[in-house]
Amino acid sequence: MAARQSENAWRVLALLFLVNLLNFFDRTIPAIVNEPIRLEWGLSDLQLGLVGSAFTVIYALAGVPLGRMADTGSRKRILFWGLSAWSGMTAATGLAQNYLSFFLIRLGVGIGEASCTPAATSMIGDMFPAHRRATAMGVFMLGLPIGLVLAFFTTGAMVQAFGSWRAPFFIAALPGFLVAALVLLVREPARGAAEEVAVADAPVADPMRKVLCIRTMLWIVLAGVTLNFGSYAGNGFLVSLLQRYYGLPIETAAVLTGVIVGLTGLVGLTLGGRIADAVHRRGERGRLLFGAACLTAAAPLTFFALEAGAAALTSFVVLFAVGWLFQYAFYTTVYPAIHDVVQPRLRATAMALYFAGVYLLGGAAGLVVVGGLSDHFAERAMQAAGAAAMAEPFRAAGLHGAMYLIPVMMALTGLFIFMASRTFAADAARMRREMAGG
Repeated sequence: MAARQSENAWRVLALLFLVNLLNFFDRTIPAIVNEPIRLEWGLSDLQLGLVGSAFTVIYALAGVPLGRMADTGSRKRILFWGLSAWSGMTAATGLAQNYLSFFLIRLGVGIGEASCTPAATSMIGDMFPAHRRATAMGVFMLGLPIGLVLAFFTTGAMVQAFGSWRAPFFIAALPGFLVAALVLLVREPARGAAEEVAVADAPVADPMRKVLCIRTMLWIVLAGVTLNFGSYAGNGFLVSLLQRYYGLPIETAAVLTGVIVGLTGLVGLTLGGRIADAVHRRGERGRLLFGAACLTAAAPLTFFALEAGAAALTSFVVLFAVGWLFQYAFYTTVYPAIHDVVQPRLRATAMALYFAGVYLLGGAAGLVVVGGLSDHFAERAMQAAGAAAMAEPFRAAGLHGAMYLIPVMMALTGLFIFMASRTFAADAARMRREMAGG
């Protein structure tokens, strides 16, 4: 059959974009209010990192069964219940009275948010044919930078206006319930509706084993591990770095972080998606090779940003922002590649397994390792100065030193995407043969 696009594809995609925007808005707030929380409860960077890591671990573990449910059941209902749950738990975060309650409530947010990407990307794969998926996935993933921009641009102002770090959590929960209600009105696409060959209705035996036997998927998971290690460390600690190392107030630090990790994504995902689709039409490997080149370029840019020093705030912001722009090519090149090598009935499962791996080994590890290294380097700075007690300048030096892991992870991501490009053509051909054979 001829590949075709669903009639309501763009309308549904717009709603899925809003779901993803709220996903990243809600999860970003804790990183912005790290410093007031740290000072109120007397926490270390390792403890702050553990909150984000625990969120990421539960997000990854919950995503696997939710991914299987999305491959066999109603994806819009999964999104409805997930969005409703994480919005409720976001509001509850503002009621946390100590570190333990804050920690446990964020686990609840993670379970709800785990419903988003497997179900949403599975629907996108069924609404858009292969030659348009990078563009569609780029639109969906715009929820990431726009969610970050809105969070970083507004959360600091909310804290200043209400005089409390708790206010943003209450405010952020409200739109989630409205969007959740709209999700129930969506007409779901048939599975495989945008494929060139018909998709069989019979369930797939050993679905997880089949996904894990795809060589390209293994390289993509490795790339996701290193990408998430670096990006979660950046998103989680950049506001703190700008406050401590550069001496900025929370509102200014949050806005600059929004520019660095958010506004860049608007360009990286829209322009990057179009370029990725264009190079894909010229050759099957082109999309992944483009992604590998962009991530390889991100590594030296972020390295030299950190090398600029405390007196060169402008150089840091410009270099780090351009590096972050290039790293957004990951989403418009790697996510569509997953759909090109995994048959429709396994795509939500594939995305859930992918997220389980990359969040457990990448996102969670990045926050804990960078947080732990920050504390370690701060202790070394204190000892080198011959000081008897920890002070904020030592914490600033410690966090700055730990952030050098980010360019290392970007370079490894570029390497792993390149390795995925070498196996991609064979795995894509195998997927088409499997579908043609029923």
